[in-house]
Parts: sequence; C-alpha cells; structure tokens
Amino acid sequence: MSLNTLIMLLAGIGIPILAALNAALGRHAGAPAAAATVLFVVAFVATLTTAMITGPQGFSRLATAPKHLFLGGLFVAFYVLSVTWIAPKIGVGNAVFFVLIGQLISAAAIDHFGLFGARVSPLDWMRAAGIFVMAFGVYLTQKAV
Repeated sequence: MSLNTLIMLLAGIGIPILAALNAALGRHAGAPAAAATVLFVVAFVATLTTAMITGPQGFSRLATAPKHLFLGGLFVAFYVLSVTWIAPKIGVGNAVFFVLIGQLISAAAIDHFGLFGARVSPLDWMRAAGIFVMAFGVYLTQKAV
C-alpha cells in the first residue's frame, strides 16, 4: 500500500468519526450550526498551520484562480451541516451510507467527463458494475442494522 492510498484510507476512516463527533457536539449544544462553526474554526487553524509550514506562497496565487474553484468550500459546509443535523436522526451509518452512494455517483461522473481538470477515466460497463457492487456492499452493511 502506498503512502497516498494509506492517507486516503485514513481520510475515509475519519469521515464517519467526524460525523459522529460533530453530530454529538450539535446535540450537546442544541445547535447543529454552532457545532459546525466550531468544527470549521478548528479545521481553519489546522489547515492554516499546515499551509504556513508547507507552502505559504500558494496563497499569493489564489487571486488568479478561476472563481468557481472556490465553491468547494460550500460543498464542505453543506456536508458538515447536513451530517451534523441528520446523523442524530437517522444514525451515523445511514447518513454515511447515503454520502458514500453520492460520492460513487459524483466521482464516476467527474472521472468520466474529466470535470474540473480530473484525469479522464471513462465509465464503461466494468467500472459501472464495480460501482454497483460497491454501492450494494455499502447497502448490505446498513441493511443488517
């Protein structure tokens, strides 16, 4: 396993943990949006520290980036807010199940069309079958609950 795949595996492990922690914080506070705000403050400090250590010169190039590339922040906010609100109602496993299905569909479309500069990887019947098997596997893990 390469370092890159290990990092992505750890990121995947972290998503349900993030969902459970922030949902619990939102329940505790009685305000999911307040919990999400705290999450973003902590994330901002962590990412700013990392950026200052690894490459602060990147900030100077952001002004020339296409403006649509900044929309990623809205998707992160939508994810965090929605999982913080919804996970306590339907469970972390079910919430992450639907997130994973959405990720499979979106990733296949992005790769197929090479959207946002992604490497083109056409969606042929083998990839579609693989995505279906993955989605079905995720479904089975939640069906048994």
